[in-house]
Amino acid sequence: MSTDGALSRSRLLPSLLGILLLLMGLAMLAGGIKLSMLGGSLYYLLAGIGIALTGLLLIAARRAALGLYALVLFASTVWALWEAGLDWWQLVPRLALWFALGVVMLLPWFRRPLLINGPAPMGTGALSVAVVLAGATAVASQFTHPGETLGELGRDTADMTSTAPQMPEGDWQAYGRSEFGDRYSPLKQITPANVGKLQEAWRIQTGDLPTADDPVELTNENTPLKANGMLYACTAHSKVLALDPDTGKELWRFDPQIKSPVGFKGFAHMTCRGVSYYDEAAYAKSENAASAVISEAGKAVAQACPRRLYLPTADARLIALNADTGKVCEGFGKNGVVDLTQGIGPFTPGGYYATSPAAITRDLVIMGGHVTDNESTNEPSGVIRAFDVHDGHLVWNWDSNNPDATEPLPEGEHYSRNSANMWSLASVDEKLGMVYLPLGNQTPDQWGADRTPGAEKFSAGLVALDLATGKVRWNYQFTHHDLWDMDVGSQPTLLDMKTADGIKPAVIQPTKQGSLYVLDRRDGTPIIPIKEIPVPQGAVKGDHTAPTQARSDLNLLAPELTEKAMWGASPFDQMLCRIQFKELRYEGQYTPPSEQGSLIYPGNVGVFNWGGVSVDPVRQMLFTSPNYMAFVSKMVPRAEVAAGSKRESETAGVQPNTGAPYAVIMHPFMSPFGVPCQAPAWGYVAGIDLTTSKVVWKRKNGTSRDSSPLPIGLPLGVPSMGGSMVTAGGVGFLSGTLDQYLRAYDVNTGKELWKSRLPAGGQATPMTYTGKDGKQYVLLVVGGHGSLGTKMGDYVIAYKLSE
Repeated sequence: MSTDGALSRSRLLPSLLGILLLLMGLAMLAGGIKLSMLGGSLYYLLAGIGIALTGLLLIAARRAALGLYALVLFASTVWALWEAGLDWWQLVPRLALWFALGVVMLLPWFRRPLLINGPAPMGTGALSVAVVLAGATAVASQFTHPGETLGELGRDTADMTSTAPQMPEGDWQAYGRSEFGDRYSPLKQITPANVGKLQEAWRIQTGDLPTADDPVELTNENTPLKANGMLYACTAHSKVLALDPDTGKELWRFDPQIKSPVGFKGFAHMTCRGVSYYDEAAYAKSENAASAVISEAGKAVAQACPRRLYLPTADARLIALNADTGKVCEGFGKNGVVDLTQGIGPFTPGGYYATSPAAITRDLVIMGGHVTDNESTNEPSGVIRAFDVHDGHLVWNWDSNNPDATEPLPEGEHYSRNSANMWSLASVDEKLGMVYLPLGNQTPDQWGADRTPGAEKFSAGLVALDLATGKVRWNYQFTHHDLWDMDVGSQPTLLDMKTADGIKPAVIQPTKQGSLYVLDRRDGTPIIPIKEIPVPQGAVKGDHTAPTQARSDLNLLAPELTEKAMWGASPFDQMLCRIQFKELRYEGQYTPPSEQGSLIYPGNVGVFNWGGVSVDPVRQMLFTSPNYMAFVSKMVPRAEVAAGSKRESETAGVQPNTGAPYAVIMHPFMSPFGVPCQAPAWGYVAGIDLTTSKVVWKRKNGTSRDSSPLPIGLPLGVPSMGGSMVTAGGVGFLSGTLDQYLRAYDVNTGKELWKSRLPAGGQATPMTYTGKDGKQYVLLVVGGHGSLGTKMGDYVIAYKLSE
C-alpha cells in the first residue's frame, strides 16, 4: 500500500508535465494547421504533434517520452538554426521553452518514475545530446553580432571646417544649435577618455506635469537654448523658463496661459520642441548687416527687446519675448502676439498650431504648423508664413496648393484647405538666400484619390524657397502619392560636404522610409545617387499608386520582412505573429494600404522622425539612431465603420478620415502578449562616413528595462524618439530610447562609453554648452512621452565632468 502510494506520488510530476505538454502540443497543432493552410512553415504543425504525443507518453509514464522529446528538441534546434542562424534574440522564442523542459525531464527525480520497468539509455542519452546541442547553440550565439556593423571611422578630421552660422563656441542658439540644423558643438572638454567622469551638476523640476485635461500624447521634446548667458526651455504647456546655466536657478518664467474652448483632452498631442532666439547685435556685426527696411514699430521692438525669443504656443499664437526679462515685446504683432489662426479657417481644437520652433533669419520668423492627421479631408491649410522679425507683419506666405501666390494674403481671405504642411523644423542658408522646408502630406494619409496638383508635386518632399519672396527655387519629392504617412519629419541638415568632385554645399534630408537624401542645396540635384525603384501596385478602389518611388543609395533600410523574421515571447505568440503576417498583405516597402490589412514597414514612426541626424562637419561623419518598427493599416469602408469606434492617437485606433470613403485602423504590429511581432533589434545607433557614403558602424542601442514586466535590461536594441548631438571632442549623445538613460558614444566606433539613469523618459534631443565657470555641460529635458508610454516627469538635468 505504501509502495503503491509512493509510486503514485512519484508519477504525479511527469503526469502534470504530460498534461501541460499535451495542451501545448494541441495549441501548436491547431495554430500550425492554420499557418500551413496560409502557406507558412510546417514546423508548428509537426512540433505540435510531437509535443502532444510526448505529453500522452508522460501521462502514461512511458520511457519512450524521453526519446520522442529528444527528437522534437533536436529537430527544433536544427530548424531554428536554419531559420535564424546564430542570432540569440531570434533563438530565444524558438528554443528557450523547449530547452528548459528538456532540462527538467533529465532531472533524476523526474526520470525515475519513467524507468520503473527498466532503464532507457537510448532515450536518456538522446535527450542529453539534444539539450547540450540546444545549449551550445545558445552559447555560440553570444559571440555573433547579427544586424550590426563593427567598424571605425578612423579619423578626427577630414581637413574641413564648419560653415554653419557663427556664434560663441559655448552657446547653443537654435534647436539644431544653428539654423543649419547640424547639432554639432565645437566644444572639446568632454572626450572619449574622460566622459566616464560625467556626473550630474544640477537638476530642476519645472512644475509642468500632465493633468487630467491633457491629451494622451503629451510630449516633452524640448531642446533648450543657451544664449545671452542663460538657458531657455519650454514645457509641453508652452511655458518658457530662463535658467542659470551653472546652477539651474530659475531667473524668470513666462506663462502664456494657453486656452481652448473645450479643454485640451481632444487635442491630438501637445508639444513644444523649442523656442527661437534673435540678437540684433549679432546681425549688426554679420556680413548680412544690410537690413531690410524696418518700420517704426520694428525699430521700437529692436530698441526695447534687442534680444528676443519667439514662442509658438499650443493655442496657435506666436509670442515675442524679451530674452533678458521674459516680458512680452509689445511692438511685435498685436501687443507682442501674432495670431497664427489668421487665414487658416475653421478647425477642431488642437487641429492647428506650431509644435516646432520657427526658423530665424536676419529679417524673418518663418513658421509652419501641425495639422491633425487623418481627421478629415477638410483640415486647415499647411501654409508656411514668414513674419517680419521686428514688428511681426506678414512678409510672404507659401501654400503648396497655390505655390506662386506668395504675396501676403489679404485680410479676410483664407488659404487653401488641407494643403501639405510643415510640422517639423526648417533650415536656412542665408548666404544662398534659401529656406529648406521638410513637408508633410495632404491628409488623410492613406487615401489620396482627391489630392490636389500641389500636393502631388510638393508633399512628402523637400522644398527650397527664396528667403526674400517665398517663391519656389527648387523641390524634390521623396514619396510620390504618399499613402503611408511618409511625411518628412526631420529637420534638413546643411553642411559643406567633401566629395570626389570637390566640396559641395549639401543638404541631407533623413526620411521615415530610411533613405538619407543628399542634395546640392543650391539647386536640389542629387550628390548621392537616387534611383526610382518599382514598387507594389494596387490601391483600394478609387485610388491609385505611383509606379515607382525614390530611394537614395545612402540609406539605413532594414531587409524586407519575411515569415522567418516573426518574433514573440514564446513559440506560441511567435506562431500567432506568423499567422498575422500571412493574413496581412505585404509585398515589401510601399505595400499599399488595403481592406485586407497591410503591413507597413518601415511603419508610421519611420526609420527617422523629428529627431533627425547630427553631423560633424570637421570629421565629415553623420551620427544617427534609426528605428525599425512595423505598423498595420487596414482600410475600412465608411459604411462598415463600427459605431463608437475611436482613435487613440494619430498612429493608433480608428482614424475617422471624415469626407473620405474609407476610415483606417492603424496600430503597431504586435503579438497578443504585447511584444513586437518582428524580431529585434528595433533601434540602433549608426555612424556614416560622408566622404564615402558608407555606414562604418551600426550598433544595437537600448534595453528592455523600462518596457517589460520585469525591470531587466536586456540589450535588445529598442526604438528611440529623440535626436542626437555630436561634439568636436569626439563624443555623441542620445537619450530618446524607451529605457530611461542618457548615453554617450565614441563617434569613431559607436561604442557606448557612459550612461546615466534618468527619472523619467528622455524623449528629447540633448544639447551642450559652456557655463560661466568655463566648464562644458550636457543638458537634457527629461519629461517622458505620452504616446510612447514612457514615464512622465518635469525635469531639466545638467551634467559636467567631476573635478
